[in-house]
Amino acid sequence: MEYNIQKVRNIGISAHIDSGKTTLTERVLFYTKRIHAIHDVKGKDGVGATMDSMELEKERGITIASAATFCSWQDHDINIIDTPGHVDFTIEVERSLRVLDGAVLVLCSVGGVQSQSITVDMQMKRYKIPCIAFINKCDRSGANPLRVIDQLKEKLGHNAIAMQIPIGIEADFTGIVDLISMKAIYFDGDSGENVRIENVPGNLLDEAMEKREELIDAASMYSDQLTEAILEEKEITEDMIADAVRNGTLTRQMTPVFMGSAYKNKGVQPLLDAVVDFLPCPRDVQNEALDMDSNEESVIIDSDSEKPVVALAFKLEDGQYGQLTYIRVYQGTLAKGSSVINIRNGKKIKIGRLVRMHADQMEDIETIPAGYIGALFGIDCISGDTFVAPGLNLSMISMFVPKPVISLAIAPKDNNARINMSKALSRFTKEDPTFKTYVDDETNETIIEGMGELHLEVYVERMRREYNAEVTIGKPRVAYRETITRMAEFNYTHKKQTGGAGQYGRVAGYMEPVATEDFVFENKVVGGKIPTQFIASCEKGFKGCLGKGPKMGFPVTGVKIVINDGASHAVDSSEMAFQAAARGAFREGYAKAGAIIHEPIMKVVVETPTEFQGPVMGLLNQRRGMIISCQDEGTICAIEAQVPLAEMFGFSTVLRSSTQGKAQFTMEFAIYKQVPQSIAEELIEQAAKEKKNMK
Repeated sequence: MEYNIQKVRNIGISAHIDSGKTTLTERVLFYTKRIHAIHDVKGKDGVGATMDSMELEKERGITIASAATFCSWQDHDINIIDTPGHVDFTIEVERSLRVLDGAVLVLCSVGGVQSQSITVDMQMKRYKIPCIAFINKCDRSGANPLRVIDQLKEKLGHNAIAMQIPIGIEADFTGIVDLISMKAIYFDGDSGENVRIENVPGNLLDEAMEKREELIDAASMYSDQLTEAILEEKEITEDMIADAVRNGTLTRQMTPVFMGSAYKNKGVQPLLDAVVDFLPCPRDVQNEALDMDSNEESVIIDSDSEKPVVALAFKLEDGQYGQLTYIRVYQGTLAKGSSVINIRNGKKIKIGRLVRMHADQMEDIETIPAGYIGALFGIDCISGDTFVAPGLNLSMISMFVPKPVISLAIAPKDNNARINMSKALSRFTKEDPTFKTYVDDETNETIIEGMGELHLEVYVERMRREYNAEVTIGKPRVAYRETITRMAEFNYTHKKQTGGAGQYGRVAGYMEPVATEDFVFENKVVGGKIPTQFIASCEKGFKGCLGKGPKMGFPVTGVKIVINDGASHAVDSSEMAFQAAARGAFREGYAKAGAIIHEPIMKVVVETPTEFQGPVMGLLNQRRGMIISCQDEGTICAIEAQVPLAEMFGFSTVLRSSTQGKAQFTMEFAIYKQVPQSIAEELIEQAAKEKKNMK
């Protein structure tokens, strides 16, 4: 198999929900002869799009996991990753962008630039990804591609330049005029597979000339040769314009805009030409790694297939033959039978089977050279691991992983479900860095955390379907804590006489609040009133009381215990006796120490278009939120607040509905603060009810 890095394109297709990303990918696969029939996303034929291979995706008509495929166009190899549009699956977009060199931003010619387009664009900026834009659905009523180009400029700040104009619009949309070659392109045949090139229709000639002037004018900024030709009034060739547009695109200073209708099979082939002509090959993109030996300094990686291997595992899937690991090779060549080191844990891995993916089918290959994307079988790793040749100690800069914002308790219905549930959880956490799970020590429940309600809903549904694990989901819970507010003394004697040796121990001293640590123990006993060998038992006894506070049964934090007196008995004192004495002393002191309940307070940052600033602040205030700052960043306003976690459940849904889905928020733990009296009373009442029910 012949490899030429200049002829490789790693591209992603990303966009707002329902802009037609998956439909477009389906057409691309058809024209590049990877599939022989076109299926629709919400297909009447029951097949569903090739790239939505998961049952759930077919049912809901949405993309959940990004799918990877490979195709060829004009003897170029194109690796395509189709990414989801929903904000809950943001990690899928992040992990795809991390390994791509270029992207196609799909926009709907009716909806234009929507909130998710803004999010996706921010993600592309983060990874400095050059992109071209494709305005889809030009056949829909209300389509207006020129308005969308204006929105690209205003809302996203792109230097968007039309490379084509539509021939007819809405129901009359029949083809496009290519402004570089000044030819009209029509798409004939049942599926638009026959491209017919004609002269530009007379009624569009003036508009086309005017738009071409704009294109040349914009492109001349990126090519001295073109500028020279304009100034000296020489002939401007198609190649000159194309080179200038490519230069502008690669530096992210220009976004060429193409148009069409993927559903009606129009405009897809010229878009493929543009991917080959204008998007970067792996060598055009600068990739960095962190040198773990010298304080994580960044090092530029060379896309040279002769150098030692550096590769990144960016996505895991559970295939029918075990774990499938998608990998992008940045430097060197990954060959069957060679060994690499996983930087995260230092383990040596022998490469077994290498494959090239096409949605859920695959073909075996011998090597994956620099710049290519492939997949490995039977390798134990997690998403985001870097593999390197022995002797190197480089880590690819890890993906930006947002913190989980919502958690739920789940419980298996029976023993069979319990076994399947733990299998599912261990796989999902490996596969998705934003999905976390742990067992709560206090309630002994299994808790899952994720990016939003839809995110967790999809995973619970996948447990049922893929693992046959029936689970019940509980209400989200908050981790409260207890602490004391004032100093209190204790003097407790533990005496037990039951024939033979009894138990005896007296512990005296005081407890007081401490701000910095959870628990401090200090021994000020003098004169051996408590023998030295029993001091550790006293500490153990006090520590044993921290797990469940006497007030509400929440864990106790921020307590300092000082013992300064006591008494022992030559025969009856033992470690057990002093542990029991310490427990009694703790309860005695705690009752007088003014115990209160603390709750976790979250730092919440809402990013919203400025027109919704008022309503968003209102929402935060209703939730006992304290607004800390509010900054305008262009059209977006960032509001930072501190809000109790207990009030944040269901917030994402309310926020989306009150901002037309345009606002998004992040939250992370900030501090513990005292619960207001009224809420504390409610909690005590609730706990009393639960106790009653348990009886």
